[in-house]
Amino acid sequence: MKKIVFIPLYFFILSGVVFSQTNLSLEAIYKDNAFAAARFGPIRWMKDSKGYSSIEKNAKLDGDDLVRYDAISGRRSLLVSAEELIPEGQKVPLQIADYHWSEDNRRLLLFSNTRKVWRYHTRGDYWVLDRDTKALKQLGKGLPEASLMFAKFSPEGSRVAYVSENNIFVESLVSGEIIPLTVDGGENTINGTFDWVYEEELGCRDGFRWSPDGEHIAYWHSDTREIGTFYLINNIDSVYSQPIPLPYPKVGSTLSSVKIGVVPAKGGASRWFAVPGDPQNNYLARMDFIPDSDEVLIQQLNRPQNTNTVWVGDIHSMALSKVLEEKEETFLDIHDNLIWLEGQKYFTWTSERDGWRHLYKVSRDGSLLTLLTQGDFDVERISHIDPEGGYVYYIASPENFTQRYLYRSPIDRPGPAERITPSDLPGQHAYQLSGDSRFAIHSYHNAVRPPRISLVALPSHKELRLLEGNQSLKEKYDALGLRPKEFIKVDIGEHVLDAFMIKPRSFDPTKKYPLLFYVYGEPAGSTVQDSWMNGDLWHQYLAQLGYVIVSVDNRGTKTPRGRDWRKSIYGQIGILAAKEQHAAAQKILSTYDFIDASRVGIWGWSGGGQMTLNCMFRYPDLYKAGIAVSFVSDQRLYDATYQERYMGLLEDNPEGYRDGSPIHHAAHLQGDLLIMHGTADDNVHYQSFEMLVDRLIRYNKQFSMMVYPMRAHGINERENTSLHVRETMKKFWVEHLEPGAR
Repeated sequence: MKKIVFIPLYFFILSGVVFSQTNLSLEAIYKDNAFAAARFGPIRWMKDSKGYSSIEKNAKLDGDDLVRYDAISGRRSLLVSAEELIPEGQKVPLQIADYHWSEDNRRLLLFSNTRKVWRYHTRGDYWVLDRDTKALKQLGKGLPEASLMFAKFSPEGSRVAYVSENNIFVESLVSGEIIPLTVDGGENTINGTFDWVYEEELGCRDGFRWSPDGEHIAYWHSDTREIGTFYLINNIDSVYSQPIPLPYPKVGSTLSSVKIGVVPAKGGASRWFAVPGDPQNNYLARMDFIPDSDEVLIQQLNRPQNTNTVWVGDIHSMALSKVLEEKEETFLDIHDNLIWLEGQKYFTWTSERDGWRHLYKVSRDGSLLTLLTQGDFDVERISHIDPEGGYVYYIASPENFTQRYLYRSPIDRPGPAERITPSDLPGQHAYQLSGDSRFAIHSYHNAVRPPRISLVALPSHKELRLLEGNQSLKEKYDALGLRPKEFIKVDIGEHVLDAFMIKPRSFDPTKKYPLLFYVYGEPAGSTVQDSWMNGDLWHQYLAQLGYVIVSVDNRGTKTPRGRDWRKSIYGQIGILAAKEQHAAAQKILSTYDFIDASRVGIWGWSGGGQMTLNCMFRYPDLYKAGIAVSFVSDQRLYDATYQERYMGLLEDNPEGYRDGSPIHHAAHLQGDLLIMHGTADDNVHYQSFEMLVDRLIRYNKQFSMMVYPMRAHGINERENTSLHVRETMKKFWVEHLEPGAR
């Protein structure tokens, strides 16, 4: 077997800092928010691509100005002042959460007073500012406060459509008339937005589209009556408990019945596309209008999520024609990279049919597919498709899976990938390109460099202007004198895995240190990335206490290592990861003399919590202590869309569901275990926690537990919660996994 190979990514000079270093505290991280990056944006490129708009704080008022910057000269001009955003009869300007321009830039749509809907702030108040008359008008008068969602200008800019309480409305900006397009929305009927599982697992939130001519609106309609209802219980905000109903399809249970309809924008009856197949056993994952047409393109996933059928529907005849069918033996991912080309004769399509995630050009009838992003690498995400310029710009990292860089490939002829990001900027890069691809807002960061945001010219990548350097945060971080992450390779025999290691600040290689693994291990994410991640201050804090921190990405995690790598986990969530995490731990213990094999711990959150339990229960001789947070104990308890995508249907893989669920291995627990959960977790239900507790009691296993009432999956709501979570974990580690060198 090969030894672990270190990959030197950067040098970190401690001289001049060591003697002035300060200790990192949990209060500074989680209470004082002392290491937060500066806010910037949101940015909107103007339609002429010569400049961009952004939000900046008004120097006099407690409000926001909307400003424009010229890309070349940097000249700043005020578009909308905070004074213009003071509603009539009030003294305080609106706080802008987001904004959008009408097509002619004459009107501005403002999102304010927002509310969280599960994960994101998608509900609130919308206002329209007329830049000519300076009139500021709130939309949805007569509808409940902060109930509007996904407001959008009509193509000509004289109307706005939005959702309120699961119904769709169109409001005239001239007359003020509000027309309800649907009236049946309510607790079990959803128009223009989605149920919980569509939002969480398919990324569907905004559920309606204007037709290109502004005459119709196409929308999703969901009937959730046959979904099983899970009840969250609020025991702390009133004398009597309050049940919170949550329609939530668990593995093997009934899905919501979803259809797509079309309604005249002036009001009238809806008509429905008769998409083939049982609507309760398929997903209508994407829908949008084809530009300059009266047709929509619909993507339909089957329940196992290994077939994506693409339909084109005529909104007048409601006829459907099949265009393309994408199939996989394992599972498919849904992408939002579909752009129409050459007068709607072709569209772009993301596929892994050659073993790598690539962008293709597909003829309208689906008969011709042309590979655009050529090479043995994954396209991690599309940044911009520029038909006029003739290139697709995308993020990839063929040589280093922990980093991300900008590349481009021609879309009108075969050609090799061209790297745009300079080679002397190792780390992670993101780009917001102008419409003509001449400029980009460039964000750059790595494990020791907080986000640095600048304006660059493309394709030269010449920096024109620094927009936000986060220099004070960088200096504050450097002053801590921490040891940076070391990115390493772990050879477990058949496969070589990426990992990182953080050593204590006063590390002595002649001594022995406890080893603490941080694990995730599922397809939705990756822990081993050369990215800022808020400096990974939690793990740096633990290293400061005297732990060596290691994280390993097993196969199946979300890294750009090809289809076979990512999809090897299919049908064996919790099984493959636990096996490879254990193999990596053994390799690390046999390689590094400074690791104390008698002091090995492991911890993780969500999927990482499940993996922590699987590792501790399956390999009890290795792990002395562990913390599992917000975990799934039995995979049958989780939502159908996620779990069935990666495990297959329950009836097809009952053994995998059982073997991959840590609750069935709980009898083997030997080490010290702390389990933590929020009772208002809408994602991984508190039920999962209680079922494991019941099982551990049955086996007479001693363990520690911490419950956070009315906290959700991230356990960060309400006063002092984040600090308390970390203090609780710290106390457990100090007591059950002795820190420091021996």
